Amino acid sequence: MMTTNDAAKILDTVLSIPGMNEVVKIDLKISRKNVLLLTHVIERGLSVKDSEKTSILLKSLSDENLQELKLLAGECLQKAGLIEFSEKLTNLSEPSK
Repeated sequence: MMTTNDAAKILDTVLSIPGMNEVVKIDLKISRKNVLLLTHVIERGLSVKDSEKTSILLKSLSDENLQELKLLAGECLQKAGLIEFSEKLTNLSEPSK
């Protein structure tokens, strides 16, 4: 069985393969509903604080890579015209204080 450290080393090796940092253009057409769901999944995945539930991949990513994922989620919302709508949904779904 692999340890967390072994898995992190393997993932680091895979992510450092030549060409992995090259920018690619993806022409993607999805519904606004799926944009909302995708951005929610990205944000939720990045905000997991329980280290047992955080995947080894996310644990091994640099802060720069995590920030890029957050920016991607925001860009998707912006292109779909859903930034304000998403913020209002987030406010509605927060537990009362």
